[in-house]
Amino acid sequence: MASLKDMRVRLASTKATQKITKAMQMVAASKLRRAQVAAEAARPYAEAMGKMLSSIAAGVAGSDAAPKLLAGTGNDKVHLLVVCTAERGLCGPFNSAIVRLAREKANALLSEGKEVKILCVGRKGLDQLRRIYPKNIIETIELRGVRQIGFENAEAIAQKIVALFERGAFDVATLFFSRFKSVIAQIPTAQQIIPPVFEAENSAGPAASYEYEPDEEEILAELLPRNLAVQVFRALLENAASEQGARMSAMDNATRNAGDMIRKQTLTYNRTRQAMITKELIEIISGAEAL
Repeated sequence: MASLKDMRVRLASTKATQKITKAMQMVAASKLRRAQVAAEAARPYAEAMGKMLSSIAAGVAGSDAAPKLLAGTGNDKVHLLVVCTAERGLCGPFNSAIVRLAREKANALLSEGKEVKILCVGRKGLDQLRRIYPKNIIETIELRGVRQIGFENAEAIAQKIVALFERGAFDVATLFFSRFKSVIAQIPTAQQIIPPVFEAENSAGPAASYEYEPDEEEILAELLPRNLAVQVFRALLENAASEQGARMSAMDNATRNAGDMIRKQTLTYNRTRQAMITKELIEIISGAEAL
């Protein structure tokens, strides 16, 4: 049985942990609003660019002049998985959910005899994936020290992906991130970015006809790399909001659990202390009666 001193030390340690988790919850709550606004603001632009490129790409579909970023290499033997996770932990299942989705995709591709290459964006994804696929990870991009995600960060990542594609390092690229839905709900998402897959437009009326100047091939050659950077930027912003939401929820649960532990430890401490006092009183009374 633990002594009263050990119980006091344990109780003080639990209270200190509760203060830390409460502080982390408040910090995450303060960062969440800004990250959520940034993520929601990026969605319309990314979706509009996707629709515009889909409309332009429809005019050059099947053409030999179509840019390689749009048409792809014609093969799907080598796949690049761009796994975006956080640089820090203590955010519940946020990182594990993204890695699990990427792992399922990698296992499915490997079972089909395809070659898989992994580009990790974020340290936590690397920590988990290198235990399973140490030979498949080709590069890691860390965003440690970046206080606020900017478009330049996404553009640098997109340039690395395009450079790998132009060197013939892969045929298909898929982006993995977590889409923010609410504080308690983040949706792991896989999005194919090379060659891009555009959502079909649901239009009730007749389709509009456009004439482009310059021609579609030249526009696509300019916009496709930028669209890649936009999609990566959107994924990073969604991840930032999802991370803060997951951390806020996880630290709230940790604070509640610490409170329950404090109540149980306090009750045990008081009962043990009362039992020791009672035992000492009995010994004193028994000694007095013996005299």
